[in-house]
Amino acid sequence: MRTFQEILDIAIARKGSEEAVFAGMVAPKSAQELADIPGKDWLAMMARGIFQAGIRWKVVEAKWPGIQEAFHGFDIARCAFMSEDWFDDLLSDRRVIRSAPKIRAIQHNAILIQDIEAAGSSFGQKIADWPDEDYAGLLQWLAKDGSRLGGSTGPYMLRFMGRDGYIPSRDVVARLVAEGVIDKAPSSQKARAAMQAAINTWRAESGRSLQEISRVLAQSIDG
Repeated sequence: MRTFQEILDIAIARKGSEEAVFAGMVAPKSAQELADIPGKDWLAMMARGIFQAGIRWKVVEAKWPGIQEAFHGFDIARCAFMSEDWFDDLLSDRRVIRSAPKIRAIQHNAILIQDIEAAGSSFGQKIADWPDEDYAGLLQWLAKDGSRLGGSTGPYMLRFMGRDGYIPSRDVVARLVAEGVIDKAPSSQKARAAMQAAINTWRAESGRSLQEISRVLAQSIDG
């Protein structure tokens, strides 16, 4: 496969300059900043991604204040111990996206966060402590132990919360296919490991963050 610099040169040729390749990027949060984020904020971002899946994001954006109110600010304990009456009320509440599987997913993820906190850590600390070299493992853990956090939902949730990482978007996958790393979107453990190994190599070569590598891979592909 090409070196990171060679792929960056392709991206620069497409965008016109290195500054244009990285334009608009926000630096990831520090480990301590991630650890300090309250569980309810993590749950809120999970819920936002879950509700956005399959519909226009603008719909969720417009309804977001009402969604936050309906879920009591995503209070972890209240969401984890959601009563059947509250669940039924949410299914008829016009403030929210009235999808039973998505509402149940929010409850499930509240329980996940609550369990981690009960063990003496914080959800943010667990996310911060996960090794960058095994970011694929973090995404897999979210998909397996969380609810409806697979696909692009988990990666985007982490990105919006400030965790350094990559997003296996269509263009990122296209570059990885072009480099012979994988042959399609990585759905198997073997493919995810190959993707992570390639990104680790480019990270060691360049000293760039996972987010920057993800951006370069995506910008190197003609849309």
